[in-house]
Amino acid sequence: MCGLAGFLDPSDRRSVEERTTIIERMAGVLAHRGPDDSGLWQDVRAGVALGFRRLAIRDLSPAGHQPMRSASGRFVLVFNGEVYNSEEIRAELAATGRSPSWRGTSDTETMLAAIETWGLSAAVGRFVGMFALAVRDNERRTLSLVRDRLGIKPLYYGSAGRAIVFGSELKALCAHPDFLPEIDPVALTRFLRYAYVPTPLSIYRNAAKLPPGTILTFTENDTAFSPRPVPYWSLTETVNTALREPFTGSEEEATDAFLERARQAVRLRLIADVPLGAFLSGGLDSSLVVALMQEASSRPVRTFCIGFTEEAYNEADQARAVAAALGTDHTERLATPEEAMSVIPRLPAMYDEPFADPSQIPTFLVSELARRQVTVSLSGDGGDELLAGYNAYTHGEEIRQIARRLGVFRGAAAGAIKTFPPQFYRHVLRGRYTGDRLHKLADLLTQDPLVHHRQLMSHWKSPSALTGVPEPEEAWLLPEVVPPPHRSWTPIEEAMFRDTLTYLPDDILTKVDRASMAVSLEARVPLLDHRLVAFCWSLPMSYKRRDGRTKRVLRRALERYLPRELFDRPKRGFGVPIDDWLRGPLRPWAEELLSEAALREDGWLDPKPIRAAWEAHRTGVRNYPGPLWCVLMYRAWRESGASTACRSEY
Repeated sequence: MCGLAGFLDPSDRRSVEERTTIIERMAGVLAHRGPDDSGLWQDVRAGVALGFRRLAIRDLSPAGHQPMRSASGRFVLVFNGEVYNSEEIRAELAATGRSPSWRGTSDTETMLAAIETWGLSAAVGRFVGMFALAVRDNERRTLSLVRDRLGIKPLYYGSAGRAIVFGSELKALCAHPDFLPEIDPVALTRFLRYAYVPTPLSIYRNAAKLPPGTILTFTENDTAFSPRPVPYWSLTETVNTALREPFTGSEEEATDAFLERARQAVRLRLIADVPLGAFLSGGLDSSLVVALMQEASSRPVRTFCIGFTEEAYNEADQARAVAAALGTDHTERLATPEEAMSVIPRLPAMYDEPFADPSQIPTFLVSELARRQVTVSLSGDGGDELLAGYNAYTHGEEIRQIARRLGVFRGAAAGAIKTFPPQFYRHVLRGRYTGDRLHKLADLLTQDPLVHHRQLMSHWKSPSALTGVPEPEEAWLLPEVVPPPHRSWTPIEEAMFRDTLTYLPDDILTKVDRASMAVSLEARVPLLDHRLVAFCWSLPMSYKRRDGRTKRVLRRALERYLPRELFDRPKRGFGVPIDDWLRGPLRPWAEELLSEAALREDGWLDPKPIRAAWEAHRTGVRNYPGPLWCVLMYRAWRESGASTACRSEY
């Protein structure tokens, strides 16, 4: 795990010393991603510079130093991530007779040899792991950027004057003196809907996220945004192939096959030359990952959990019970609201652009806890997208069933529900947020079922009302959604597909990457091994969810390691009580950021709907934690200075 940065500008007339200062600054602001070593490489005549910060995980010797040149000198590489099948690739290279005389054992050296032997696209297609890389081809005089298949590791690129700039985080681009951080109003509008800026956008007009599974190649004559990323792996093709060739065995056989693939994925991710552990929430996914780690280990695995004093958000008891049953070396910390809220001022610089998933707070705290003992931690992320585990899938199906039963009367039913305000239902039905949920149901009953998931995943339902910027239809109707030729997708399949393309890399994996790398911790996600992803898509939906039970094959696999009562419980989110905090200890902070004067001075948002939502939430008339947290994270980002300058201090 590391941080990379660089630029390409053949027209640059700066001195070598000035260019060196720029690349050192760009890489230097990523020091939290790589505190162990730094390096840079330049081709002054071509205007190419590569900078690197290293977190040493494999081959801790100088033989793992980057930027690294290939044996022939043709290729120069900077690489963030891990390629877990490095030894397998070395064996394949040896079989070709073109294996170099190895200088060390790093996967970086393996990658360079593979690129030199098979070419970039063919080599990347062999890599199993998580990676973002930049490679200079001195013979063809090109610079290529590559991102892993599922988007586990980040990579941004953009323009700074006439230069192409790139880096692991936006702050590296901001560190180039010619980069202009101008807000993109379309990106801001989409952020207000989803709580993250979706790929390929960034919050800045002149910067973009490289889509997962693509290669972007620049020549020395290109301008920053003229080339288009070229896929080397496609989720659409992977899913279509899996659905055309479905798994035909029994559920027990599917469980065996799933477990074997998960076991292989976990064991590959145990390769490290530094201490290693795992996040353990007590949920299904992290429990299975830890069980498979412990199965492969001769000593107790180190596990880490964050709990909270608010009982509704505290999973520490469940995690402790799972750890005891598996025999791990468990560490937990019970965080107070004050400790959790102390993270909030650090978030704008941590994410570089607005990001409003409240679980960013406990994710940082558990990363900080783990880093005291280990340098690598495995995570259970990905299971919900693969095995239909999200509550939103269940809620969407329930809404569709209600709409079908109501038939032509669904509009009338929705109108009847909205005859009374939410607080009426709170008193009559004695549920704190019952009225809010009923009003949401009424809104969804009148909509086409195809948009249910989009609305369930939306925070501001009409973000254009805040920014005045029209939201294009393709903001959610992704062009990658290509139904398989032999049948239509079910709504749940389409929701899973969309989430894997968007929510997974842009929210879940972004959150884990920034939170872990803020404390120089490498987080690995074995359930997102691309081969396991393909297998899960081949399974019948009944093996994923049936009779109200989600992730069926994963549950059945976990039963082989744990008593069912330790994990067979309702799904709980990994979050914090933002709604109560905004009415309590965070209220003065929120009031300052959401004041009408502050919003008008900001200039990008209409204060009227925001003030109305804040007043309703503050007084308890309605519950708006998601929409308000989006605006607050945007406003905190603006006020921090992260929107106009590079910030690297956490």
